[in-house]
Amino acid sequence: MARTEFAQRYGPYALVAGGSDGLGAAFAEAIARRGMGVVILARQQDRLDATAARLRDAFGVDVVAIAGDVAEVEKVKERLDQLGLTIGLLVYNAAYAPIGPFAQMSADQLARAADVNVRAPLLLAKLLSGPMIERGRGGLVLMSSLAGSQGSPNIAAYAATKSFNAILAEGLWGELKPRGVDVLACLAGAVLTPGYEQAESGKPAPGSMDAARVAEQTLDALGKGPIVIPGAVNKLARFVLTRLLSRRAAIAIMSKNTGGLS
Repeated sequence: MARTEFAQRYGPYALVAGGSDGLGAAFAEAIARRGMGVVILARQQDRLDATAARLRDAFGVDVVAIAGDVAEVEKVKERLDQLGLTIGLLVYNAAYAPIGPFAQMSADQLARAADVNVRAPLLLAKLLSGPMIERGRGGLVLMSSLAGSQGSPNIAAYAATKSFNAILAEGLWGELKPRGVDVLACLAGAVLTPGYEQAESGKPAPGSMDAARVAEQTLDALGKGPIVIPGAVNKLARFVLTRLLSRRAAIAIMSKNTGGLS
């Protein structure tokens, strides 16, 4: 899809949840490069402001920074209502990943994983898709993960929540495509962001990709189907894990890749 066509279909503004740095900032940059205004949402105002200023200077588009917790969806809705902007594209990139044995997870950690990774994208998709349906155009991008394709020891709760997003996107794709709204789940492998590099104690996992490449490949896939898996290695890995191996074998392989996270 040509970049001018992209902006006409999904503009005038995109909301990127978790957009201050890392993969979220890469999404915001890729969208700004396509000529759309961007609303970036995250918790740290200083990082938001720095990203917003960089994108304004580089691409000459309007970038609005909102400091807030995506888990507090009602407050996010209030802020969006105050802005009064037309959001034609949601990229839900925010995530909370409690790492470690499930037996050592606190109830608060598990509740936050559910709030950030499940409740918030579900309710924001509901909130923003209604006006998109009325306009007959729009898009929803939900970040899932290859970890959500099967059980993933040491990140069990995170993987389960990412599976939710993939299944949600597939269902919404079937419902909303005829009404002009494109829905896509991105099943990313390891993305080379500061957060991942801090969590990974050894060498990056096979198929690890730069955040900018993940963002570009995801946006290029919007409107072409319900699922995208950036990177040839990751496509092959998912095929092997879900089609060729038993669930037991797939879980064992994931354990080797996620056991070093801390």
